[in-house]
Amino acid sequence: MIYSMTGFGKSSFQENGFAIETEIRSVNSRFLDLSIKLPRNYSNRELEIRELVRKQIKRGKISLSIYSKKDNGESKFAEIDEQNLQNVISFLEKIKNVSGAQGEISLDNILAFQNYFLADTSDESEIEIELIKKSVLISVENLQQMRQQEGEALKIDLLERIETIKNFVEKIVNKSPESVETYFNKIKEKAKQLVKDITEYSDRLEMELALLSEKSDVTEECVRLKSHIEIFIDTLNSSDEVGRKLNFISQEMNREANTINSKSLSVEISHLGIGIKEELEKIREQIQNIE
Repeated sequence: MIYSMTGFGKSSFQENGFAIETEIRSVNSRFLDLSIKLPRNYSNRELEIRELVRKQIKRGKISLSIYSKKDNGESKFAEIDEQNLQNVISFLEKIKNVSGAQGEISLDNILAFQNYFLADTSDESEIEIELIKKSVLISVENLQQMRQQEGEALKIDLLERIETIKNFVEKIVNKSPESVETYFNKIKEKAKQLVKDITEYSDRLEMELALLSEKSDVTEECVRLKSHIEIFIDTLNSSDEVGRKLNFISQEMNREANTINSKSLSVEISHLGIGIKEELEKIREQIQNIE
C-alpha cells in the first residue's frame, strides 16, 4: 500500500460530560517529525500519546493538536499535595540562604517545581486520558485514509510515467544497432579521405574503427535501465515503506540515462534520452511525497 505524506485527520466527540477534539496534519519530511499540542494538565502523558502515533505513521512532519473541555467550561485542575508544596518552599529557602541570593521567593520560583506538588491521580483523569487516546487513534485513522487515497493517485501517475520511460528505452534499443553502424560507416569514410592508400591499413583500420564505434553502443545501459524499471514497479506494488527505495532506484535510472546521452552520437537517441530524464525528474518530485 502506497501512502502519501500529506493529509489531515480530525476527531470530535463528547462522552461523560467530557468534550474532546483532535486534529492531525501531515506534510513531507525525510523522517518522522512529530509535534504534539496537549492540554497542560495531561502533559505528563505525552509520551504515551506520541507512541500511539509512532506505531501508525513512519514518515512525515506531523502536527497533532488536542483540545479538551468540561461541560461547565472549566478544565480540570490538578490536586495540590500540600506537604510536598511545603517541602518545595523549604527547599527554595535553603537554596536562598546557602547561595546568599536576595529577594523574596516568587510564585514563578515555586511553579518551577510544580511536578513535585501537583498531582492528578483520580480515576476520572484516567478515564479522560483514555478518551483522548481514543480520539487520537480516530484522527490518525482518518489521516491514514486520506494519505492512502493520495498515495493510490501517486501510484497511478508513477506507473504511467514509468511506462513512458519503458517505451523510450525500447525505441533506443531498436535504434541503437543502426546508430552504431551509421557511425562506423561515417568514420570509415572520413578515414578514407585522410589515408590515400587505405588497403595497406585495411584490417587494422577495420578493427580500430569497430572498437571506436562500439563505444557509442548503449545496449548495456538499456539492459540495466530495464532492470531498474522492473524493480521500480515491484517496489511500488510492495506494502513496506517504499519512498526511500524508490528515490534510490530513480537515481540509478537517471545515471543510466545520463550515460546513454553521453555515449550516443545519434540525435534521435539523445532526444529519447532527454525524454527519459524529463520523466525521471517528474517521478523524483512525486516520490518526495511518498512515505
